[in-house]
Amino acid sequence: MKSIILVGLFVASTLTYGQEKEKDNGTVSGGFESNAQWYLNDKGLLDEFYNPVVHPENPVRSNNYLFVNYKIKNWSFGIQGEAYAQEALLNYNPKYKDANVATYFAQFKNDKIDVTAGYFYEQFGSGLLLRSWEDRALGINNALRGLRVIYKPAKYFTIKTLYGQQRTGFDVSEGKIYGTDLELSLSDIFKFEKDELSFGLTYVGRDEQTDIVDPKFNRLTNAFAGRLNYAHDSFYLSTEFDYKSKDAVVQVRNQIDNNLIKTGNALLLNLGYSKKGFGVDATFRRLENMSFYSERIAKGNQFNDMIMNYVPSLTKQHHFNLANIYVYQAQPNVIINDVNLVKAGEIGGQIDLFYNFKKGSPIGGKYGTKVAVNYSEYHGLGGEFYIFSPQDYHADFIGFGQKYFSDANIEITKKFNDKWLTGFSFIHQYYNKKYIEETYGEVNTNILGAEATYKFSASKSVRVQAEHLWADSDKKNWAALLAEFNLSTKYTVYLSDMYNYGNDDAKLRHHYYSIGNAYRYKSTRIALAYGRQRGGLVCVGGVCRFVPESTGISLSLNTSF
Repeated sequence: MKSIILVGLFVASTLTYGQEKEKDNGTVSGGFESNAQWYLNDKGLLDEFYNPVVHPENPVRSNNYLFVNYKIKNWSFGIQGEAYAQEALLNYNPKYKDANVATYFAQFKNDKIDVTAGYFYEQFGSGLLLRSWEDRALGINNALRGLRVIYKPAKYFTIKTLYGQQRTGFDVSEGKIYGTDLELSLSDIFKFEKDELSFGLTYVGRDEQTDIVDPKFNRLTNAFAGRLNYAHDSFYLSTEFDYKSKDAVVQVRNQIDNNLIKTGNALLLNLGYSKKGFGVDATFRRLENMSFYSERIAKGNQFNDMIMNYVPSLTKQHHFNLANIYVYQAQPNVIINDVNLVKAGEIGGQIDLFYNFKKGSPIGGKYGTKVAVNYSEYHGLGGEFYIFSPQDYHADFIGFGQKYFSDANIEITKKFNDKWLTGFSFIHQYYNKKYIEETYGEVNTNILGAEATYKFSASKSVRVQAEHLWADSDKKNWAALLAEFNLSTKYTVYLSDMYNYGNDDAKLRHHYYSIGNAYRYKSTRIALAYGRQRGGLVCVGGVCRFVPESTGISLSLNTSF
């Protein structure tokens, strides 16, 4: 409680200062975010062993973030404090506890040079070798603490160099990270008028001393990447190849395998064509042994702690709730210690097609009709796997092994008049639980979703969303309904329910209901809700966090200044 009071006083004083800022003395900006939960007992919500949901030892918990930035001329300074009271929300990294200064930085920047000392975020290329970022909903903050220098001597050339240790809780990793990234724009050099062409080179080093006696791997792991981007009129193409030097494989959590030393690599290819009313985009990706952590034994942890690279699932990001029950997670890891479950990565991709039927056409009608079609499919890598001593594998560069996942969907959006906007989706998914979750089973689903928005005025509307999922195994069929009322530009109320009515076990046919509201005033938003949380994955941008089943009251506050 003391930490919450201190944070509140800090917020109040900072807001007051922010309102009194003077141009000659620089500018102050920042914000405060609080997400709190009161977990309740729920005898009606049972797990697979028929145990009711009970609140944790500390049922009232909150994650609180206060950040303040000060800018004067070419200088910027920032600090972020965090408080977790009485503990962090369920299934957040247990290293997040109490209250402390989380990050801080000092930065000097002009047209040619950008120098940052302290904590910073950075991404090289697609992020397959290095990306540091913050996502509070996922509990991720893997900022680097150290020094970063960005030098741009000319419009066409940029070089970045960095050194740091990765944030883990309120501390930093034992592993040290080095990096250099070069970006060269050939379009600017040769003054192309219709074409854009650039390429980049990346180096990332991870230096970590382990407790392994007589290691067969180097403490320094070197990783390299090259990338190319090209665009001409409506056509674009980008590709990247990444290589990670030999390193020990971690198959089982916290266990470094000193006898399985392998390289890693990745290939990413994206191309597309886009013009008014039509677009097609295709992505192909191959990953082999591409998990990368600042400490080797962190590999596979459920909190995404100390993860160095960004490996999202490249699939359709659905906005229907039931379509996110069986959500794909990228598979960059190696497992060959079980004859019934072997994998060394993934291979696959997705294709998107967009088409807008013109206004006045038979299908377009008065306001036009938008159609989006998407298909994605991922497999394990084909190749030879040797389970018994010595364990080893040889993956095919282009070879499709066990199927992991597929998603075929179509989405139609139609506006009938100034008041009515409707949407319809059909989704078919295949989900291999055995290989994705390393449990057992396969699931095929068909999902229908429909939504309609009716505008009473420019500030008042109602939106209704209905869904149904048919599944041939696991928890079987689901139905869901959502109603959202926008009573003004500032105030929203919603009610929703997801019902697993098709579960073969009648005792586990649960309703996951929720009722809530949100109020916005200028740059402040406050929301209050009550309901049940379905256990499973919460995903943002293809990266996921597991959340347990729970019931309770949630309160969130977000403000900036």
